[in-house]
Amino acid sequence: MPNPSAAMLVIGDEILSGRTRDANMYHLAGRLTEHGIDLCEVRVIGDAPERIAETVRTLSSQYDHVFTSGGIGPTHDDMTADAVALAFDTPIDIRADAREILAQHYAASGRELNAARLRMARIPEGALLIDNPISAAPGFSLGNVHVMAGVPAIFAAMVASVLPGLTGGQPLISRTLRIERGEGDIAAILGALASDFDDLSMGSYPFQNDGVHGTNIVIRGTDPDQIERAAARLEEQIAKMS
Repeated sequence: MPNPSAAMLVIGDEILSGRTRDANMYHLAGRLTEHGIDLCEVRVIGDAPERIAETVRTLSSQYDHVFTSGGIGPTHDDMTADAVALAFDTPIDIRADAREILAQHYAASGRELNAARLRMARIPEGALLIDNPISAAPGFSLGNVHVMAGVPAIFAAMVASVLPGLTGGQPLISRTLRIERGEGDIAAILGALASDFDDLSMGSYPFQNDGVHGTNIVIRGTDPDQIERAAARLEEQIAKMS
Protein backbone atom coordinates (compact mmCIF):
# COMPACT_ATOMS: atom_id res chain seq x y z
CA MET A 1 0.00 0.00 0.00
CA PRO A 2 1.45 3.41 -0.96
CA ASN A 3 2.20 5.99 1.69
CA PRO A 4 -0.31 8.79 2.30
CA SER A 5 0.30 11.83 0.10
CA ALA A 6 0.66 15.47 1.06
CA ALA A 7 0.99 18.93 -0.43
CA MET A 8 2.21 22.16 1.13
CA LEU A 9 0.87 25.64 0.47
CA VAL A 10 3.22 28.47 1.47
CA ILE A 11 1.32 31.75 1.77
CA GLY A 12 2.67 35.28 1.83
CA ASP A 13 3.65 38.18 -0.37
CA GLU A 14 6.89 38.42 1.61
CA ILE A 15 7.98 35.02 0.30
CA LEU A 16 7.28 35.89 -3.32
CA SER A 17 9.00 39.29 -3.02
CA GLY A 18 12.20 37.71 -1.71
CA ARG A 19 12.07 39.61 1.59
CA THR A 20 11.66 36.37 3.54
CA ARG A 21 13.31 33.03 2.84
CA ASP A 22 11.03 30.06 3.49
CA ALA A 23 12.45 27.43 5.84
CA ASN A 24 9.21 25.61 6.55
CA MET A 25 9.14 23.45 3.42
CA TYR A 26 12.53 21.96 4.31
CA HIS A 27 11.37 21.19 7.85
CA LEU A 28 8.03 19.72 6.80
CA ALA A 29 9.57 17.54 4.11
CA GLY A 30 11.95 15.99 6.62
CA ARG A 31 9.30 15.34 9.25
CA LEU A 32 6.84 13.86 6.74
CA THR A 33 9.54 11.59 5.35
CA GLU A 34 10.21 10.26 8.85
CA HIS A 35 6.48 9.75 9.40
CA GLY A 36 5.88 7.90 6.15
CA ILE A 37 3.88 10.60 4.37
CA ASP A 38 5.04 11.55 0.89
CA LEU A 39 5.28 15.29 0.19
CA CYS A 40 4.36 15.44 -3.49
CA GLU A 41 3.82 19.11 -4.26
CA VAL A 42 4.61 22.57 -2.87
CA ARG A 43 3.02 25.81 -4.03
CA VAL A 44 3.78 29.40 -3.03
CA ILE A 45 1.09 32.05 -3.44
CA GLY A 46 0.50 35.59 -2.26
CA ASP A 47 -2.02 37.13 0.12
CA ALA A 48 -5.09 36.82 -2.12
CA PRO A 49 -8.06 35.16 -0.33
CA GLU A 50 -9.87 33.83 -3.38
CA ARG A 51 -6.66 32.45 -4.85
CA ILE A 52 -5.80 30.82 -1.53
CA ALA A 53 -9.28 29.29 -1.30
CA GLU A 54 -9.10 27.98 -4.86
CA THR A 55 -5.68 26.42 -4.28
CA VAL A 56 -6.74 24.86 -0.98
CA ARG A 57 -9.76 23.25 -2.66
CA THR A 58 -7.60 21.88 -5.48
CA LEU A 59 -4.88 20.46 -3.26
CA SER A 60 -7.36 19.07 -0.75
CA SER A 61 -9.06 17.07 -3.49
CA GLN A 62 -5.78 15.69 -4.84
CA TYR A 63 -3.83 14.73 -1.70
CA ASP A 64 -4.47 13.02 1.60
CA HIS A 65 -3.14 16.00 3.56
CA VAL A 66 -2.52 19.68 2.88
CA PHE A 67 -0.27 21.77 5.13
CA THR A 68 -0.34 25.55 4.94
CA SER A 69 2.12 28.01 6.45
CA GLY A 70 1.64 31.72 6.94
CA GLY A 71 -1.19 34.19 7.16
CA ILE A 72 -2.80 33.43 10.55
CA GLY A 73 -1.45 36.37 12.56
CA PRO A 74 -3.16 39.54 13.90
CA THR A 75 -2.75 41.94 10.95
CA HIS A 76 -4.94 42.83 7.99
CA ASP A 77 -2.85 40.79 5.54
CA ASP A 78 -3.31 37.57 7.55
CA MET A 79 -6.01 36.04 5.38
CA THR A 80 -5.48 32.29 5.52
CA ALA A 81 -8.17 31.37 8.08
CA ASP A 82 -10.85 33.23 6.14
CA ALA A 83 -9.65 31.77 2.85
CA VAL A 84 -9.74 28.20 4.19
CA ALA A 85 -13.25 28.80 5.53
CA LEU A 86 -14.19 30.09 2.07
CA ALA A 87 -12.65 27.02 0.44
CA PHE A 88 -14.96 24.75 2.43
CA ASP A 89 -17.94 27.14 2.46
CA THR A 90 -17.76 27.13 6.27
CA PRO A 91 -18.67 29.96 8.69
CA ILE A 92 -15.82 31.53 10.63
CA ASP A 93 -15.90 33.56 13.83
CA ILE A 94 -14.12 34.07 17.14
CA ARG A 95 -14.33 30.75 18.95
CA ALA A 96 -14.59 30.50 22.71
CA ASP A 97 -11.85 27.91 23.23
CA ALA A 98 -9.37 29.77 21.03
CA ARG A 99 -10.26 33.06 22.74
CA GLU A 100 -9.68 31.52 26.17
CA ILE A 101 -6.24 30.26 25.12
CA LEU A 102 -5.28 33.76 24.00
CA ALA A 103 -6.84 35.42 27.05
CA GLN A 104 -4.77 33.29 29.43
CA HIS A 105 -1.60 33.87 27.42
CA TYR A 106 -1.91 37.66 27.29
CA ALA A 107 -3.05 37.93 30.91
CA ALA A 108 0.04 36.01 32.00
CA SER A 109 2.28 38.37 30.02
CA GLY A 110 0.47 41.54 31.15
CA ARG A 111 -0.57 42.49 27.64
CA GLU A 112 -4.00 43.41 26.32
CA LEU A 113 -6.07 40.98 24.27
CA ASN A 114 -7.08 43.68 21.82
CA ALA A 115 -9.15 43.46 18.65
CA ALA A 116 -6.12 42.73 16.47
CA ARG A 117 -5.02 39.80 18.64
CA LEU A 118 -8.57 38.48 18.77
CA ARG A 119 -8.33 37.95 15.01
CA MET A 120 -6.16 34.95 15.87
CA ALA A 121 -9.15 33.36 17.65
CA ARG A 122 -11.21 33.32 14.46
CA ILE A 123 -11.57 29.64 13.61
CA PRO A 124 -13.75 27.99 10.93
CA GLU A 125 -16.71 26.06 12.27
CA GLY A 126 -15.92 22.39 12.90
CA ALA A 127 -12.13 22.81 12.86
CA LEU A 128 -9.82 21.18 15.41
CA LEU A 129 -7.29 23.44 17.10
CA ILE A 130 -3.56 22.87 16.64
CA ASP A 131 -1.52 23.54 19.77
CA ASN A 132 0.98 26.38 19.74
CA PRO A 133 3.25 26.08 22.79
CA ILE A 134 5.35 29.07 21.77
CA SER A 135 3.00 32.03 21.25
CA ALA A 136 -0.35 30.40 22.15
CA ALA A 137 -2.30 31.48 19.04
CA PRO A 138 -3.60 28.17 17.67
CA GLY A 139 -3.56 26.78 14.19
CA PHE A 140 -6.35 24.51 13.09
CA SER A 141 -7.21 21.47 11.01
CA LEU A 142 -10.31 21.52 8.83
CA GLY A 143 -10.91 18.28 6.99
CA ASN A 144 -7.54 17.25 5.58
CA VAL A 145 -6.12 20.79 5.64
CA HIS A 146 -3.76 21.74 8.48
CA VAL A 147 -3.34 25.49 8.87
CA MET A 148 -0.17 26.65 10.61
CA ALA A 149 1.84 29.76 11.35
CA GLY A 150 4.62 31.01 9.09
CA VAL A 151 7.18 31.74 11.82
CA PRO A 152 9.55 28.74 11.53
CA ALA A 153 9.78 27.91 15.25
CA ILE A 154 6.00 28.04 15.65
CA PHE A 155 5.45 26.10 12.42
CA ALA A 156 7.79 23.36 13.65
CA ALA A 157 5.96 23.18 16.99
CA MET A 158 2.62 22.88 15.22
CA VAL A 159 3.92 20.12 12.94
CA ALA A 160 5.06 18.25 16.04
CA SER A 161 1.56 18.66 17.47
CA VAL A 162 -0.23 17.42 14.35
CA LEU A 163 1.88 14.50 13.14
CA PRO A 164 1.19 12.03 15.98
CA GLY A 165 -2.48 12.10 15.02
CA LEU A 166 -1.88 11.30 11.35
CA THR A 167 -1.56 7.79 10.00
CA GLY A 168 1.73 7.37 8.20
CA GLY A 169 3.23 4.65 6.09
CA GLN A 170 6.76 3.37 5.79
CA PRO A 171 9.48 5.97 6.36
CA LEU A 172 11.42 6.84 3.22
CA ILE A 173 15.11 6.03 3.46
CA SER A 174 17.94 6.85 1.07
CA ARG A 175 21.45 5.82 0.08
CA THR A 176 23.87 8.17 -1.67
CA LEU A 177 26.70 6.97 -3.89
CA ARG A 178 29.46 9.36 -4.99
CA ILE A 179 30.62 8.50 -8.50
CA GLU A 180 33.50 10.41 -10.09
CA ARG A 181 32.03 10.33 -13.56
CA GLY A 182 29.73 12.75 -15.35
CA GLU A 183 26.01 12.15 -15.78
CA GLY A 184 26.48 11.50 -19.48
CA ASP A 185 28.84 8.60 -18.74
CA ILE A 186 26.45 6.80 -16.43
CA ALA A 187 23.02 7.77 -17.82
CA ALA A 188 22.45 4.47 -19.64
CA ILE A 189 23.47 2.39 -16.62
CA LEU A 190 21.29 4.46 -14.30
CA GLY A 191 18.31 4.30 -16.66
CA ALA A 192 18.48 0.51 -16.86
CA LEU A 193 18.83 0.25 -13.08
CA ALA A 194 15.81 2.50 -12.52
CA SER A 195 13.81 0.28 -14.89
CA ASP A 196 14.81 -2.90 -13.03
CA PHE A 197 14.09 -1.35 -9.61
CA ASP A 198 10.93 0.57 -10.47
CA ASP A 199 9.77 0.66 -6.83
CA LEU A 200 12.73 2.89 -6.02
CA SER A 201 13.35 6.54 -6.83
CA MET A 202 16.76 7.36 -8.30
CA GLY A 203 18.14 10.83 -8.80
CA SER A 204 21.44 12.06 -10.20
CA TYR A 205 23.04 15.26 -8.94
CA PRO A 206 26.25 16.47 -10.62
CA PHE A 207 29.01 18.11 -8.57
CA GLN A 208 32.37 19.76 -9.12
CA ASN A 209 34.54 20.08 -6.03
CA ASP A 210 38.25 20.91 -5.94
CA GLY A 211 38.63 20.06 -9.59
CA VAL A 212 36.81 16.72 -9.27
CA HIS A 213 33.79 16.33 -11.52
CA GLY A 214 31.24 13.64 -10.76
CA THR A 215 27.71 12.67 -9.85
CA ASN A 216 25.97 11.85 -6.61
CA ILE A 217 23.36 9.13 -7.13
CA VAL A 218 20.60 9.10 -4.52
CA ILE A 219 18.50 5.94 -4.27
CA ARG A 220 15.29 6.31 -2.24
CA GLY A 221 12.67 3.85 -1.14
CA THR A 222 11.03 2.12 1.81
CA ASP A 223 12.76 -1.29 1.55
CA PRO A 224 16.38 -1.13 2.81
CA ASP A 225 17.30 -4.50 1.30
CA GLN A 226 16.09 -3.44 -2.12
CA ILE A 227 18.03 -0.19 -1.85
CA GLU A 228 21.20 -2.08 -0.95
CA ARG A 229 20.74 -4.47 -3.90
CA ALA A 230 20.32 -1.58 -6.30
CA ALA A 231 23.35 0.23 -4.84
CA ALA A 232 25.50 -2.90 -5.07
CA ARG A 233 24.56 -3.44 -8.72
CA LEU A 234 25.31 0.19 -9.57
CA GLU A 235 28.70 0.03 -7.88
CA GLU A 236 29.47 -3.20 -9.72
CA GLN A 237 28.59 -1.75 -13.10
CA ILE A 238 30.50 1.47 -12.48
CA ALA A 239 33.56 -0.58 -11.47
CA LYS A 240 33.44 -2.37 -14.83
CA MET A 241 33.80 1.00 -16.59
CA SER A 242 37.22 1.65 -15.02
